[in-house]
Amino acid sequence: MAARSINFSACRAIVAVALACGLAAAVAPAAHADGVVDPAPIGPDQFFTGQVNGAGVDAAIQMACFGPLTPGETGHPLAGQTVDVLPAAASGTADVGYTGAAATSVVVSFGVASVTAPVTLDFYAVKAPIPTSLVLPCAGTGTVVFTPAPSSPTAHPATLAVRYVPQP
Repeated sequence: MAARSINFSACRAIVAVALACGLAAAVAPAAHADGVVDPAPIGPDQFFTGQVNGAGVDAAIQMACFGPLTPGETGHPLAGQTVDVLPAAASGTADVGYTGAAATSVVVSFGVASVTAPVTLDFYAVKAPIPTSLVLPCAGTGTVVFTPAPSSPTAHPATLAVRYVPQP
């Protein structure tokens, strides 16, 4: 029987990932039986997903665009809409972000929109308003990007596809 060599670099990488996953699970906020998540601070080495109006997939932003639309028309989001982040497993159906070695918050950006101040989230499960000052397409699709801050080489953003929905 031939002797097998052990790739110690690969073993160290597997152990590092396992430790990071264990640490993320240890500091993740508690989820209740009804699905409600307690707020908890965002910290390093945690997996997360983003939500728009409580949806992590098939999300929609209601736009203050009324009447017949012309191609390329832009407008502002209606008031009362929100974004937030939730802790996540390393894999799943949604695009999963990773805070990396340094992040203590997540900055939310809305594609090519112009906004005077970014939306910054410091806690899981705490909704922040979508600014009505954003200029977004009245109809169509886009993305909302949830970027860990401060960044590090191990950080990875989560991206959520959204639909822009004009009002009738």
